[in-house]
Amino acid sequence: MPGVPRAEERMEKAKKNHKKLFLRGNREQRAQGGSSPTQIICVSFVIVIALGTLLLSLPVASRSGRLNVVDAMFTATSATCVTGLIVRDTWSQFSMFGQVIILMLIQVGGLGLVTLTSFFALATRRRMGFRDLRLMGESVSADGYAQAKEVLKTVIGLAALFEGIGIVLLLFAFVPQFGAEGIWVSVFTAISAFCNAGFDLFGRFGAYSSLVPYVHNYYVQFVIIFMIIAGGLGFMVWVEIGQWHKKHRLSLQAKVVLVFSVVLWVGGAVLLGLMEWNNPKTLGALSVPDRIMAALFQSVSTRTAGMNTVDLAACGPISKLLMSVLQFIGAAPGSTGGGVKVTTFAVLVLTIRSVAQGRDDCVIADHHIEAKTVYRALTIIVLGALAAFGSAVVVYYNTSDAVPVIDAIFESCSAFGTVGLSVGVTGQLNTGAKFLYMAVMFMGRVGPVALAMSLTAKPDDNKRKIMPVGHINVG
Repeated sequence: MPGVPRAEERMEKAKKNHKKLFLRGNREQRAQGGSSPTQIICVSFVIVIALGTLLLSLPVASRSGRLNVVDAMFTATSATCVTGLIVRDTWSQFSMFGQVIILMLIQVGGLGLVTLTSFFALATRRRMGFRDLRLMGESVSADGYAQAKEVLKTVIGLAALFEGIGIVLLLFAFVPQFGAEGIWVSVFTAISAFCNAGFDLFGRFGAYSSLVPYVHNYYVQFVIIFMIIAGGLGFMVWVEIGQWHKKHRLSLQAKVVLVFSVVLWVGGAVLLGLMEWNNPKTLGALSVPDRIMAALFQSVSTRTAGMNTVDLAACGPISKLLMSVLQFIGAAPGSTGGGVKVTTFAVLVLTIRSVAQGRDDCVIADHHIEAKTVYRALTIIVLGALAAFGSAVVVYYNTSDAVPVIDAIFESCSAFGTVGLSVGVTGQLNTGAKFLYMAVMFMGRVGPVALAMSLTAKPDDNKRKIMPVGHINVG
């Protein structure tokens, strides 16, 4: 096209290519029964859980005896959904083979099967269609298909970088303590912390002990905190932080994630410290520096990671309620953690503030937030609350021993938030309650709205209909 600037030529070519990909993607989707990216992501998690169940139920996966299928499935679901709730202590029950399988499930679950397969497809230069690009963008929470390729490479690179740093730092603590085995302990702990999984190999100090033996070890706690934050902030936020020297600005998404995360970390630490300061069974038995460190560690870990340095079962009911809320909120979008996500919580809080100020919409940092975003946030929180508190009611009435209501709520929020902290309820679950918690963990990992959308066979045709406006008075 003579006379047309090259920039316009490139734009026109890009439009044509996008149209071709769109048409091809539609043909692919029709040929495959109209499966959405969300459905495929959900199915990928199911496949990984099924494979993990098979491997963990093998005799070679256990130190002695064979793990029954239900407990193997529960462990595989907890690992793949990076939760950390366990019915058998990881170190006491599983052999090296079983521990390797669990770590692989954690890694795949943390990054997402779709993320990993898409990366290897790019690495091998396999041609990717429109549908593949949609799926890839969904898996890494990228805004647009063009951005997805670069983001995907960045996600894998960041994961390798952070996990490598964590492993090296933990070697200095665990190799002197455990010898050559300390290498494996460092690898397992670093990956588990980065993926916010909560699994550990410290059952040798006592079953289900988690990081309680390291309550006085600030070095280990700081490294674990760093790894938890690295995995829980979300890969897109890290991408923006890495580009700060070029752009000198952050998106609204990144600002909301960072501000609300800091508020929840600091606020949670202060409140937990105040409530448990004089409890002789938790913080009260520690020195002042140990109390401050333990409160900070627990605040950070409670959001997503599922590791603890104090006996959570001994905490007061108000402390357990606070931790339940933190677990329910969870990590940031596009991270290795679950829950309703910190941005969802932020949108709800700021919507309430906007309405209280007499506004008809949500405003964040001089930005108008679309109504559909507010509706989605409200839907996520309502569905999440139904899942968490509904399962708590079922567990309360179906455990072998009498369980306080707050403990049932705590454990259910831990399952939904894919946190993995426990006050001893999980060990009392019957078979039906175990399957219920598996479903709750799965919902928490893929997201309640995403799961609901994946179960919808066809899009709602009524959404395009023009309907009359209805008036309802509320409040």
